[in-house]
Amino acid sequence: MPGPRHALIVAVWLLLALLPSVLSEWKVMQLSQLVSYGIFAMSLAFVWGQAGLLCFGQAIFFGIGAYTMAVLTKGMIPGVASGSGFGLVAAALLPGLAGLLAGLLMFRGRGLSGAYFAIVTLAAAVIAERAASHSSFLGGFNGLMNVPPLTYTLRGESVELLDAVPVYYALLGAAALVYGLLLWTERSPLGTILRAVRDNETRTGSFGFDVSLYKTFSLALSASVAGFAGGLFVTQFGFVSPALIGAALSTEVLIWTAVGGREVLLAAFLGALLVRSVEGALSDRLGYYWLLALGALFVATVVFFPAGLLGRLLALPLPRRLAAAGRTKEAR
Repeated sequence: MPGPRHALIVAVWLLLALLPSVLSEWKVMQLSQLVSYGIFAMSLAFVWGQAGLLCFGQAIFFGIGAYTMAVLTKGMIPGVASGSGFGLVAAALLPGLAGLLAGLLMFRGRGLSGAYFAIVTLAAAVIAERAASHSSFLGGFNGLMNVPPLTYTLRGESVELLDAVPVYYALLGAAALVYGLLLWTERSPLGTILRAVRDNETRTGSFGFDVSLYKTFSLALSASVAGFAGGLFVTQFGFVSPALIGAALSTEVLIWTAVGGREVLLAAFLGALLVRSVEGALSDRLGYYWLLALGALFVATVVFFPAGLLGRLLALPLPRRLAAAGRTKEAR
């Protein structure tokens, strides 16, 4: 039966849906941009909070999605369709493929885990940023400009989605779909196995589960969501640069997710909205010292709120099958 937490989650989404009615057009545009970051944060919350993989290279997948969307919608590849729909599909599929290949390379055999995985992904983010910076096809240090906005087809014609409110609802709808997909995965038997891998890889493997396969799946799905977020992001800003694929953004999304709550998708989503909003205020008031304040916020959250500021508040109870299993075990 739905409980208070379910009602709170529904209320959060309803509140997000009502915000355009009380905000200016400029604020709505800014909020749309934050929603794309929120989807990005959910991708990290899934792979980190559910599978226990601390990925310091999550921006690689975000950047791949952003560059893919830009290249396709700008028509830079002759003979390839350039609509927003096709671009978003490719922006999700190509990073997902990259995550799949990375998982097959890093998790087979003894595999990488813990700090070793984090270090390798951090190094990969640095390499990816340098590679993008030196690619003339991708615009080098300047990146790609004049990326078209989202479009839709009306009576056989392609129409650009430019008004702030429709763009916001398109982004919010995409965020809700991603949230639903990841939440369903988390609360399915597959999600239970992923959490078992997170808590104890050795024990999970001793029960006959292929740990490397589940870790690879979680990384691939997370990468696909991150790439989808990158594709949405670039349609709003109109440009993509190597900074979107490097270590700096990977570190930022880690902070957003940790502050919100890494084990709860909606908490991570709201953490991105909250921290990005605070970043703007801090940069205006503190200048170059805003990064120190952000770092202090991250440290304080990790020390005093290990579950994040919103994690405990928005965490759902166990799925019915697990709760029933727990009661049976207690009865014995």
